Amino acid sequence: MSKNLDLKSGNSVVAIIVAAGRGRRLKSNQPKPFVKICAKPILFYILSVFSAQHLIKEIILVCNRRSLSKARSLVKVFKFNKVKKIVLGGALRRDSVANGLKPITGDKNTFVLIHDAARPFINNSYINELIRHAFKYNAVISAVPVKFTTKSARIISNKLFVDKTLERKKLWEIQTPQIFRSDLIKKAYSHFGHIEATDDSSLVELLGAKVKIVSGSYSNIKITTPEDLAQAKIIAEKFSWKA
Repeated sequence: MSKNLDLKSGNSVVAIIVAAGRGRRLKSNQPKPFVKICAKPILFYILSVFSAQHLIKEIILVCNRRSLSKARSLVKVFKFNKVKKIVLGGALRRDSVANGLKPITGDKNTFVLIHDAARPFINNSYINELIRHAFKYNAVISAVPVKFTTKSARIISNKLFVDKTLERKKLWEIQTPQIFRSDLIKKAYSHFGHIEATDDSSLVELLGAKVKIVSGSYSNIKITTPEDLAQAKIIAEKFSWKA
């Protein structure tokens, strides 16, 4: 996708980085986005990549109150000038996303990229690919095929039994980034933002909209536990991770 062609389309992208996690399961004294991998905070990796993406015109960073000053300092020190707003998150992830959406106008030429700060290993070429599909399909998610046999379960007399084995080729593990036309995602949150959904596309699906799957990367891990952090360090060292 050429740079000139993208600009002619009239479309642009606003990125919401959800960085309000406290990292309790990570067992860290630092808020999760500021835990370091190879001497750099997790959030640094993400902001470096999104700042380099020419179609992203603005970044909205969502933080909790405890990490607000750290976020402002990081943005200033590393000159992440595309970060135009730093807003406070809410009690739940969906509340944080809703707060990030508030400053964005709901027009058909603006697209919203939503990404979890706990996923530092995303690269510019893949974001470009997601944006290309978003401009065509209006709603796009990143995902990888499920590797393992997966079964649904049911409880009988307080005991757990297999209900059935699911067809693995139809199952995908959902990641972020997820990208939506701004009027679509704002409408989804307006109508269904109170629902406990595991990702943003679930709310868009409730509108009856089709959501395009783009094959992602198994390196795009979500850092939640100390084991994940150990894996993240291996990934960063192995690939000398860069934007």
